[in-house]
Amino acid sequence: MDRRMFLGKFLAGTASAALASNTVWGAASEGHGTTAGGSTSPAKGATSEAALKPMAIGLMISPANGPEEVISRVKKIGMTNCFLSLDGYIGKFSKDLATVIGGLLEKYSITATSAEVVGPGRLVWDFQNGPSTIGLVPKASRAARMDALKQTSDFARLLSIPHLQTHCGFIPEDPQDQAYEATVLAIRELAQHCAGNGQEFLMETGQETPTTMLRAIKDVNQPNLGVGLDTANLILYGKANPSDALDILGPYVRSIHAKDGRWPTNPMLLGEEVLIGTGVVDFTAVFTKLHKLGYTGAVTIERETSGPQQIEDVKAEKVYLERIISKIQQA
Repeated sequence: MDRRMFLGKFLAGTASAALASNTVWGAASEGHGTTAGGSTSPAKGATSEAALKPMAIGLMISPANGPEEVISRVKKIGMTNCFLSLDGYIGKFSKDLATVIGGLLEKYSITATSAEVVGPGRLVWDFQNGPSTIGLVPKASRAARMDALKQTSDFARLLSIPHLQTHCGFIPEDPQDQAYEATVLAIRELAQHCAGNGQEFLMETGQETPTTMLRAIKDVNQPNLGVGLDTANLILYGKANPSDALDILGPYVRSIHAKDGRWPTNPMLLGEEVLIGTGVVDFTAVFTKLHKLGYTGAVTIERETSGPQQIEDVKAEKVYLERIISKIQQA
């Protein structure tokens, strides 16, 4: 997930909060605190991703400011699954919260396929300050983000969510760079923590080239380490197109963010995220390769805009993607 519009993330609040913030979905907040801990028993209502149809379309949501409004809207849009962006709950995870979220997922028959946090700390989604603020690469925020990811993993375990995902950051191309080794060690520790919770830890594409990500995966050397493929991020960061990236990372892909965009033409700013079908992502090529690779997981729509048009965009994107996926699967 690219978060140039971090405060306008999908589905972050109630209808009243949306009006106050001039966004349909609302905003998430950051915090610090302890992990969920406690029993490993899943909360009531947890549903397996395996029960979904192959490549079922889902939605990224941020439920911290109004979970029922957020989760019910996924159902109203006609989707069966969601990807939980949980930065607003950092420091607030608990078994009681898992019971609430799990109960709502059951009530609306929604499966949570993955969980993610990218904070805490300053995040600047551009080429100038991004390398020093995004992911696990920056030393100043690394420990706090590792703690937040472990909290999220422990919480996701209570909901039987099989994947924890995050941006690892601008991983150095040079494997001799000291920051490269430190990042690999951090990813390994997180992957091991997730393994203890029966989860896969996923590196989201974006800030690094596919080759650098593959090198890191091999150097981390943990069987539960995989890739969350964001179809637009590779383009927005000028790193690769997603179809070609699958030739390098395909066997490791465990999660998909469906998003469209255009190449960066300003060397200080990321490319522009746009409505699916209006950018340069070749979704037919991407989904054809994923199908051949045997990918059957969810396809999560992520639309990084705000306001009422966002809902209409998501509905249109769902129809667009389902048409392509259906043709590929039938063929």
